[in-house]
Amino acid sequence: MMWGSHSRALLLWIFLNGCAGPRPDHNRRTGISPDTVKLWAEVFGSEMYAVVAKYSGSLLLQKKYKDVEPTLSIEEVDGIELVRKFSEEMESMLRRKVEAVEGLVEAAEEADLKHEFNSSLVFEYYNSVRINEKDENDNYLELGNEFILENNEHFNNLKVNTTLSNIQLPTNVYNKDPDILNGVYMSEALNPVFVDNFHRDPTLTWQYFGSSTGFFRLYPGIKWVPDENGVISFDCRNRGWYIQAATSPKDIVIVADISGSMKGLRMTIAKHTINTLLDTLGENDFVNIIAYNDYVHYIEPCFKGILVQADRDNREHFKQLVDELQAKGVGNVNIALIEAFKILKEFREAGQGGLCNQAIMLITDGAVEDYEPVFEKYNWPDKKVRIFTYLIGREVTFAQNVKGIACNNKGYYTQISTLADVQENVMEYLHVLSRPMVINHDHDIIWTEAYMDSALPQTEELFASQAQSLLLMTTVAMPVFSKKNETRSEGILLGVVGSDVPLRELLKLAPRYKLGVHGYAFLNTNNGYILSHPDLRPLYKEGKKLRPKPNYNSVDLSEVEWEDRDEILRTAMINGETGSLSMKVKVTVDKGKRVLFLTCDYFYTDISDTPFSLGVVLTRGHGEFILMGNTSLEEGLHDLLHPDLSLANEWIYCITDIDPDHRKLNQLQAVTRFLTGEEPDLECDEELVKEVLFDAVVTAPLEAYWTQLALNMSKQDDGIEVAFLGTRAGLTRKNLFVGAEQMSNKNFLRYEKESIFTMDHFPLWYRRAAEHPAGSFVYHVPTDDSAEAGHSPEAVTVSTSVSVTVHNKTAIAAAIGVQMKLSLLREIFWKAAQQPNDTDCGIVDGMCPLSCADERLDCYLVDNNGFIVLAKDLKQTGVFLGEVDGSLMTQLLHMSIFRQVTLYDYQAMCKLPYHHHSGGRNLLNPLFALISAAQWLLSNLVLFFLEFSLCPLWSSDNTAEAKSFFHHSHKHKKQDMLQPCDTEYPAFIHDTSIREANGLIECGHCQKMFVMQHVARSNLLLLVSDSLCDCSVFPQVSLQAKEVKYIASVKCERMRSQKLRRRPHSCHAFHPEENSHDCGGGAGLSASISLFLAALAVSLR
Repeated sequence: MMWGSHSRALLLWIFLNGCAGPRPDHNRRTGISPDTVKLWAEVFGSEMYAVVAKYSGSLLLQKKYKDVEPTLSIEEVDGIELVRKFSEEMESMLRRKVEAVEGLVEAAEEADLKHEFNSSLVFEYYNSVRINEKDENDNYLELGNEFILENNEHFNNLKVNTTLSNIQLPTNVYNKDPDILNGVYMSEALNPVFVDNFHRDPTLTWQYFGSSTGFFRLYPGIKWVPDENGVISFDCRNRGWYIQAATSPKDIVIVADISGSMKGLRMTIAKHTINTLLDTLGENDFVNIIAYNDYVHYIEPCFKGILVQADRDNREHFKQLVDELQAKGVGNVNIALIEAFKILKEFREAGQGGLCNQAIMLITDGAVEDYEPVFEKYNWPDKKVRIFTYLIGREVTFAQNVKGIACNNKGYYTQISTLADVQENVMEYLHVLSRPMVINHDHDIIWTEAYMDSALPQTEELFASQAQSLLLMTTVAMPVFSKKNETRSEGILLGVVGSDVPLRELLKLAPRYKLGVHGYAFLNTNNGYILSHPDLRPLYKEGKKLRPKPNYNSVDLSEVEWEDRDEILRTAMINGETGSLSMKVKVTVDKGKRVLFLTCDYFYTDISDTPFSLGVVLTRGHGEFILMGNTSLEEGLHDLLHPDLSLANEWIYCITDIDPDHRKLNQLQAVTRFLTGEEPDLECDEELVKEVLFDAVVTAPLEAYWTQLALNMSKQDDGIEVAFLGTRAGLTRKNLFVGAEQMSNKNFLRYEKESIFTMDHFPLWYRRAAEHPAGSFVYHVPTDDSAEAGHSPEAVTVSTSVSVTVHNKTAIAAAIGVQMKLSLLREIFWKAAQQPNDTDCGIVDGMCPLSCADERLDCYLVDNNGFIVLAKDLKQTGVFLGEVDGSLMTQLLHMSIFRQVTLYDYQAMCKLPYHHHSGGRNLLNPLFALISAAQWLLSNLVLFFLEFSLCPLWSSDNTAEAKSFFHHSHKHKKQDMLQPCDTEYPAFIHDTSIREANGLIECGHCQKMFVMQHVARSNLLLLVSDSLCDCSVFPQVSLQAKEVKYIASVKCERMRSQKLRRRPHSCHAFHPEENSHDCGGGAGLSASISLFLAALAVSLR
């Protein structure tokens, strides 16, 4: 078992009970009367119930729903009909995005057809980095004229210009290159189309055109800011949407030369080339990497003889291994090519992989062998595998040989001399793979996997302000071709147009109120990866900053819905089926520290014309029932207009984010104006508005009730801070009994996401109350996260559900409760937990009079998950009992009063083991010192070569990206403290059938007595134990998650496994008319030279 401490504690308990020998002196044991503890629990429970029932108004609300019960109906949700309706609405929404992109494609291709290339074109455009920038004479910089920007809520409140697009270029692309100027000039025709698209469909977000020459036209225009190194590293051509639209699925084997001649800068360039190639792959592609010298080495031995899906997880894994490559030995490329051909052939014949393009990427500094026999045996005459060659370094001796390999196998040859050359040269292979599609004029529509765009400003603020699962987006994209007849055989790809679709907008079409307290909707891709799910956690904390996890968009459905062990749900959804499935599941709440046991019904279907499937989850019982009531508009509107009433602002009662005049309205204001007719243009969800009106009327009497209580509040109840309620329609009422500034938790019901209705969950106090019997109050204190921040919780939240039963169907209508100071709870408890001094102790066995204030006793109030609500030590509030008293928790587990549940987290981040080398060795070993000095010298020489490569005369910008890469790669090693991993962790739950218990814990030299008593009409347990008996021999029972360590064979099998996936429908591998003679430039002509000559030409004009 993973939970060693718990297992050891149980073994210790058995040992001490069976082998303790003679019993110790029982006079040392403190006697605790179970009857006395039971009386304490009854008195405390009765007093607390009276207080919380009174101040919450729960009985009044239950009565009000009971009064209108004859007029109510409870409708059962048809899950299949619901998921189909959501799917149709999502399909309609996504279709509008496709139409917008199709319009952009048509406009771009028409503009190119009319445009004649002009090598001497002079054209001023808005450069997104230079706009609004002035020189020392207060004149606007070249390409940086005035560009009006205004904050726009629709675009994450960024400053944008919705009348114009502007141009972004990566640092290593010259902004006045003739190809750039002609492309930018031609694409000006997209401006009116961008604006028209946005006017016709105001739900559109970013629209853009990524050019094959490297510029990026973005609408609406924004100001782009370089990174801390002054570098613009964003290149649209290596974004997933560009690559997927430009090429069909591909199987790639990267063959890297690691012979001795590759040492130094060549190996650095080769590694960067491999990593850049990996960045051009997506989840529909398959890849492996072979390194060769005298022998063939799979850089991941576990992947020997196969291809693996090029998802983010595998790509990042490969990058770590590439970083460890070392050059040595003699190169023998033939054996590596044979191995690569064999892998591709086996996958092709087995019907595995992408089943479309296949290619070998050869990265070497030279080749002298005779290759024809290899090609004749494995690739000619059909040439099913293209070969792309990358000659590393300035040496041209082997250029013709390396170029010949590419040209004779329908590939492309480039020479890479510096790190700055890598990006441009790697991209060439995409143009070759796009030729068949371009010649055919096949405009395939592609949808990307989920991703978050960290290139835009204010990313950090967005990470912090939204639910993690709603930060992601998908992109719809289409390729743009040259339709000029004279260049048809060249298959010229002009670029890719696309538009982003925030998944938040998509999930608005699956409204929360239709899904119930615990229900949710989720989306996954044809590869089984999560597109959106409330349990998806794409971010992790690095220091104080939130960062995307390395594998955030390759989380499989089976890793989130992990109870689907046979992958029945996953298989059905990937196959695009429509159906349903029931599962008993463990649902975690409160950051995974508490568990609910639910039976859930899963309903699923595909979204037509996309690679996506939609799932809807409803909990069996109250989760599948909707309470329906009627009320008049006048009465409902009157009761809606109260200052302490609010609606869930993340829910869509009325659409307010389209019309700029409506964006200033919150949802309550929008509903009110819709009902009064002030805003007849507002589009509102009439079913939801009807439910809100009904809830407003039924809950309205609580306002007067709470007001009256506040006026007559007794001194003894000083500590009740706020009463609140929430309904299934997202309506919240609250009443403060103290000033807002006096609240112990000022964020409650305001900024604390767990306490309000959000787009992806009901409040925690609502969710927990719904799973307890109606009329039973759930006490909740924040768990020990806050203690880590240096302070203990000061308030306790108490809530209960209000249910309605009609014709034997029970629905949860609302949850209601109070938040109170813990000091009030403690005051009531300490009064109840003591015997009067005049107690007749003659008939009592043990301590008398008994009192929790006595230092010989430990008294705890714990909740049904084992967290301490009250203890003598204030610092223990919110802490798990097992971490305070391991002996007591072990005994409760042994007696089945609590049971442990093992949960799994397949999205965890674990610390990498850090191997520290002895500092003494560094000082004492002169050879080690010499090697360290050599490494320092080499790294500085690399930077020297970068600074003084081919183009220092005109600009150092081209080396900026390479220098940034070099520095980052060294900095990265020190900071890579966390990596994705699987963990398992325990949660604990009280068995409600055991309401009282007592016993002795054998602790070796003494016995520790304890008594447990359930507190009626609550989720609390009163625990009283002997504090004098030292039971420290028992280890803590910890909640700490532990990494699941797989043995090597199991880990390898998991890494190699090929899960079911649905391939994209289209494939464009070859075309008989493509010009395969265009297979690469002259030896030694690098991107750096091209940029230098272009700059020189401009400067001489």
